[in-house]
Amino acid sequence: MTPREETIFFLGATGFIGSQLLVSLGRAGHKFHIVALVRQLTEEKKAKIKEVYANIEFVEGTLTDADILIEQASKAKYVINCASSDHPVSVQYILTGLEKQSASNPGSPPLYLHTSGMCIVSDNARGEPVDEASIPRYTDTTFSVDKIPAENPHVNCDSLVVAAGTRKENPVRTIIMYPAWVYGLGEGYRKSSGGVRLFLEANKIVGHSGTWGPGCNSFVFVHIKDLAAGMLKIFEAALEGKADEGVEGYYFLSSEHPQITWKEYTSKLGDMLHSRGVYSEGGSKPYPPAVTDLFGDFGWRLIGCNHRVTALRLKKLGWEPTESKRVSLLDSLPEEVDMAFYDLQPKGSILRPEEE
Repeated sequence: MTPREETIFFLGATGFIGSQLLVSLGRAGHKFHIVALVRQLTEEKKAKIKEVYANIEFVEGTLTDADILIEQASKAKYVINCASSDHPVSVQYILTGLEKQSASNPGSPPLYLHTSGMCIVSDNARGEPVDEASIPRYTDTTFSVDKIPAENPHVNCDSLVVAAGTRKENPVRTIIMYPAWVYGLGEGYRKSSGGVRLFLEANKIVGHSGTWGPGCNSFVFVHIKDLAAGMLKIFEAALEGKADEGVEGYYFLSSEHPQITWKEYTSKLGDMLHSRGVYSEGGSKPYPPAVTDLFGDFGWRLIGCNHRVTALRLKKLGWEPTESKRVSLLDSLPEEVDMAFYDLQPKGSILRPEEE
């Protein structure tokens, strides 16, 4: 293989999802050379990422560095984006680089795997109880981003990806992956989920666990190990030409467990931290504007909505959410909270001493 065909340009290597995918890539025996975009690069950070995946080099930069993103995307046949699912500027830079690469390699279009999120199907219930029959149902075999309200999360990015993936001139092979709420402990660079850390930071403002609205809305979820296994299976299928792409390139990644309401989830969190003496009261109650206003309408569409989805495409590839069946969302919460508290501590504090 040429250097182009052996290289993955990878965004999100230090994140919860991205670093777990690197773990899965390594365990599967893949020998790809990875070029990772990493901000605030240090020797310590390099060493920790190399523990996760050895054949990796680094480019220091951010999602707003146009020249870097365009250049790297123009050189690697495979681009995997596990960074932000709501950063259209960086997505456009990546697609510009991939289009340049496609023009230089006629007949061998590059592959772009983009990580989105399940709240794209938000019904914007704002945490209120709604008639179950009124909640939209989606399967990834019939889903299309052009049928989703333009104001929903991720639509701005995903529309760009689909446009690139259906273009005739200088084509790009595109696949969009839609994780449900991700839980569990990661094994990569980042061990705790952004979702748990979000709630802990929001709770710190008011001193209790909370919801957007009354929290009657419910959501789907998937264990981080199942998510990474599914993403790897999609990538491997794409390498073999067996994955759905372009106008058909939508993959939901969700367990088969019944939905859980945010009230149930956050009450469990509140009771647990109240028993530890962290909060003065247990349970959960609606957040005041002091919290919800910080997130704007995006917060309501992210955590104030209902999800009703069925993942069918991955089933055809033989994926099963085995870890989600073994470890439930609520049973996983105590160890997730412990790890999130650790990750939120400044280095050098008594709770997180400087590491050698």
